[in-house]
Amino acid sequence: MSLLSRMSTIFKAKMSKALDKAEDPRQTLDYSYEKQLELLQKVKRGIVEVTTSKKRLELQAQRIHDDAAKLDGQARQALSANREDLARVVLQRKSVATEQLAGLETQIANLSAEQQKLTDAESRLAAKVEAFRTRKEVIKATYTAAEAQVRIGEAVSGISEEMTDVGMAIDRAENKTAELQARAVAIDELVSTGVLADPSFGGPSSEVDRELAKLTAGSRVDDDLARLKAELGQGTSPKQLESGS
Repeated sequence: MSLLSRMSTIFKAKMSKALDKAEDPRQTLDYSYEKQLELLQKVKRGIVEVTTSKKRLELQAQRIHDDAAKLDGQARQALSANREDLARVVLQRKSVATEQLAGLETQIANLSAEQQKLTDAESRLAAKVEAFRTRKEVIKATYTAAEAQVRIGEAVSGISEEMTDVGMAIDRAENKTAELQARAVAIDELVSTGVLADPSFGGPSSEVDRELAKLTAGSRVDDDLARLKAELGQGTSPKQLESGS
């Protein structure tokens, strides 16, 4: 296969796919139904035209028939008057009229047969068009329902994805909240144990607390030093000092 041939095949395939995607089967079915109705109308118009032509010939044949009956009466009247020659002329006219009438009756019979054929065809076509209309409506309803199901499925799928994102956001928020709560508890604990200074007690008061803490720590050191000296016999224990005082 040549390059141009392959490109043509690919182009046709893509065009066919694009047209198939753009085509709405409901519109195609409605268009086909309209075309069938147009054809049915043409058949009906044909029946009307044939019927009109037949009726016109029937009226013409009736006039000729009436004329022939009139000529027959005139021939009788001529014979009653002993005018055989006149009767012969009248009967010749009647013969011509009779021939014309026979020709018209043949045409009328042909038109009647054609009218019957068109009527039968119109009945069959009308039945087919009605059957197509019923099937068309069923297909359109089924297609519409399927299309709605697809849209609902796509919407539900989109909602599911969105809810998944929302769930992940909730999880992240809960994790951050737990982290903040844990940090707050840890800070409170550190502040209560003195590891961290409470910022609400800053300024001069905190300086006093630090000085008192130094004095307390120094007193403890002095007591421990006196206790050790007493144990070693190098001085008086803190309890002896307290009792002596």
